[in-house]
This record gives sequence, structure tokens and C-alpha cells, in this order.
Amino acid sequence: MNSKIASSLLLTLLIVIVSCNTPVERTQEKWIPLFNGVNLDGWNIKISGHEINNNYKNTFIVEDSILKVNYQEYDSFRNKFGHLYYEKPYSHYRLRIEYKMIGNPVPGSPVWAHANSGVMLHSQSAHEQELNQNFPVSVELQFLSELVGENRTNGNLASPGTHVWAHDSLHTNHMLYSRYVAPRQDQWIKVEAIVYGDSLLHHLVEGDTVLTYTKPRIGG
Repeated sequence: MNSKIASSLLLTLLIVIVSCNTPVERTQEKWIPLFNGVNLDGWNIKISGHEINNNYKNTFIVEDSILKVNYQEYDSFRNKFGHLYYEKPYSHYRLRIEYKMIGNPVPGSPVWAHANSGVMLHSQSAHEQELNQNFPVSVELQFLSELVGENRTNGNLASPGTHVWAHDSLHTNHMLYSRYVAPRQDQWIKVEAIVYGDSLLHHLVEGDTVLTYTKPRIGG
């Protein structure tokens, strides 16, 4: 899971394993909570400029059974992009997350990163990253909230170091936008990803499929 926002983020997470060969029937779904509601057991932390599991300035915390990205101890952002990695990798799955953006931007954070976070659906591991690497090679389902003066959409694809196929063409600019308007801050939003390995990936926001692409590959 990626965290690159410059305000606070609240999260709940669930995952369901998806069969590679047959459609998922609701009676066959087996949802697995990835977050235990108590602590960060089962997760690895990687913050740019710091070794694995150095939770710099308590960036990731658990309060009231909610996973939070917390910047209260930051006086300046200084490109401390952070990510959480679940201990068990998945390739074919359905991921469900609810998020809410709260708070104000951290001084020194880039404007594009304000109220901007996401989840890496396929990703380079934490152990493979360089110490000062800001983002893993990955495909990311973005979740955002509105910003005054910007026309933002939600459920976009960001793909650092990765190309994907969509609309019968190879996309190499590392951003693919949906048409789903980003919501206001301070409200819970449901997002889902349905991932069939590298063959097909769907982004859903509030039950609507907002983006579909295929064949992610390292590039750029």
C-alpha cells in the first residue's frame, strides 16, 4: 500500500482471493482482513531515506481501530514518501478499502501530493528498493480528494517505472486518468481493485468501474 499524501489519511482494508479461471460467486468469496485494527503486525514500513521498518516520526499509526497516515510530528515534508507492505504477496485478488482524507497539507509538500494517496496493486518489494527511492516500481490505484482550483479525478492509475496497455494502446507516460470526480475531503469513500495477475486489472470507486487496463510491464 502506498502513502504519499500530505494530509492525514484513515483506512480500512479487506482482501478476497480471486480464482484465476472462473468468475467469483458471492457465495464463494472468502474475505481476509489485512489490517487487524490493533497494530501494524504483518506489515513492513519503508519511508524514503530510512531503513525498512523505521517508522519515521510515527508516520503510520493505529488509533480507534483505524490505520492512519499521520503527519503531526512533521515540521516539513522533505520528500518522506512512505509505503506499507503487507507481509504476504498476492497476484489474483479483490481488494476493498475505505478511506477518508482529513487535515491540512504539510509544509514543503508538493501540491500534487495534497490529499493524494493510493494502493500499489503490483509492486517492487520493500527490500528491493534503494534507501532514498521515493516510489517502488509499481501500478497504483490512486485515491484522492478535491482541491480548490483543481479539476481532479479519483481512481486514477499511477505507474512509476511501469507501462500498461489500455484502450488498445501502450501507455508509457505513467498516468492514466478516470472520469470519476474526486470527492470532498472528510468523507468515507469505498474503492476496490480486482486483479487477475498481469492479464486484467479494474479500478472501482463507490461500486463503479472507473478504469480498466492490462499487461503491466517494467519500463521507463
